[in-house]
Amino acid sequence: MEELKFIMEKFAASDWDLIAVPAQQWLDGKVDKNALVSAVKQADKECGNCGCELDPLYKRALELMN
Repeated sequence: MEELKFIMEKFAASDWDLIAVPAQQWLDGKVDKNALVSAVKQADKECGNCGCELDPLYKRALELMN
């Protein structure tokens, strides 16, 4: 669970609302898992191969949430 928390903190610190907002809500205990999974999948689809530091974290977060 610590690894997932670390990833969510990285997402929340990003400037991208698509992933930052639900990640922060998760950290605050205010988002359901389905909404978070959906946001991470969308972020991976839109940005998962751009070369940024978050790219591998999308897939890892999805693995940890399953």
